[in-house]
Parts: sequence; C-alpha cells; structure tokens
Amino acid sequence: MLRIISLNLNGIRSATSKGLFPWLEKQNADVICLQELKAQAPDMTREMLQPDGLFGYFHYAEKKGYSGVGIYSKTQPDSIIEGLGMPDIDAEGRYIEARYGNLSVVSLYLPSGSSGEERQAFKFDVMERFYPRLAELKAGGREVIVCGDWNIAHKEADLKNWRGNRKNSGFLPEERAWMTKIFDELGWVDGYRKLYPDTTDACYTWWSNRGQAWAKNVGWRIDYQIATPGIGSQAVSAAIYKDERFSDHAPLTVDYDRTL
Repeated sequence: MLRIISLNLNGIRSATSKGLFPWLEKQNADVICLQELKAQAPDMTREMLQPDGLFGYFHYAEKKGYSGVGIYSKTQPDSIIEGLGMPDIDAEGRYIEARYGNLSVVSLYLPSGSSGEERQAFKFDVMERFYPRLAELKAGGREVIVCGDWNIAHKEADLKNWRGNRKNSGFLPEERAWMTKIFDELGWVDGYRKLYPDTTDACYTWWSNRGQAWAKNVGWRIDYQIATPGIGSQAVSAAIYKDERFSDHAPLTVDYDRTL
C-alpha cells in the first residue's frame, strides 16, 4: 500500500508547535506533501528538515515568511525537481516533484486570489501556464499524483456557502471551469471524489479563521490529490483528519493499491 498525505501547514513553525511531528510519526505515510512552509532554510530545525525516518526536500519562496512547498519521503527519490522553470512562479516556491521509478509525486501550492485583483490576475496567469504542464505530465508516460492546495473549490458540494461565494476567488466560474477541463479534457482523476462522489460536509479541508467557520463546519474543499488515470484508479481509501488542528487546513490522506 502507498500512503500519501497532503497538508497546507500555514507555517511549518506554527504547525510544529501544534504537534505535527508526533502525529506524522504515527501515520506510516510513504510521502507527505507540504504547502505554505512560510519559512526559509535558516528557519528550519533538524526535525523540520529531516524528521525521524524521512528524507526532506523543499522549494522555498524568496520572500520571507511566505509560501514554499516541501516533500517528506520514507524512500529516497530517484530525483527531485524544484520549480516549474517559470521564474516568477518559482520565486514564490509553489512546485516540487519527487520521482520514484515511473511515479512522480508533486507538492503544489496554487496562488490565492482573495487579497485583490492583482493577485487574482496572477492566479489566472499561473493557471493558464500550468495547464499545459499538466497536459505534458499526463502525456509523458509516467504515473503522477499532484497533491496540494489548489485554492479552488470545484463543485457546489465542495463548499458550504456556495451560493454566497459565486463571485469570490476560489469559486469563480472561470476557476471551476479550469478544474473541470483538467478532469474532463485532460483525463486526470480526483482521488477523493472517485472514492466519495457524494459527500458534502465531510469533504472540507479548509476553514476560514473568521467567524465561527470551524465550529460550524463552514468549510471548503480546496486540497486535492489529483492523479493520472492508472494510479488514480488504484486509490482505495481517503481520509480527512480533523481530530487535531495543525493549521487552518486539514490533512488529506489517500491510500493507493501499489508500492513505491
């Protein structure tokens, strides 16, 4: 069995103080994809860089205390690819890929557009440029799992207050249509939705810190494991962990019927 966890940390130092590593140690995960490190190399402790039994790989943002992605792996990958080769996106630390034989596991952090028009325009630009890369990954003959915070709720079932968010970043018609194209035109598989096509309230992975969003479960599903069809068809179970809170996101775990 191959177990992969995806988690937006909203700061690795903050998540560490909330018990992240003792929890991770019990999960027996093969690969853990991290987003929003909000740290640079000098900020990282030994435990953060290489937890017991795991190898750590990171793609930091140039801006301090911002963005950044990482991968922890039980097995040393054959190779690591940092960034997309697109300087403005790579400066924000949004993509890291670990390769194991014929399998790639990616940790991805797509931009949020919620802070204003400029960032929404950048988000649309990143989406436009990332789509051909997804097509290349799909056509490249490798099995690929792209884990991470996509900052988009795809369907009405993926967020509590969908009616009130139709004009808000993360649920804009253009964003949702882009996700649909990834599934319907490129043929990628949404691992969680393949297993649980009808869940609503139980599917959320992020809750705003405003109001009583967590207490009332007014959430969004914006964290995904999206896979090429071969490995996507091998997803056998998925779970969203909510018993402890390491971040404003919940960890998404998917088990696949294969090994690294």
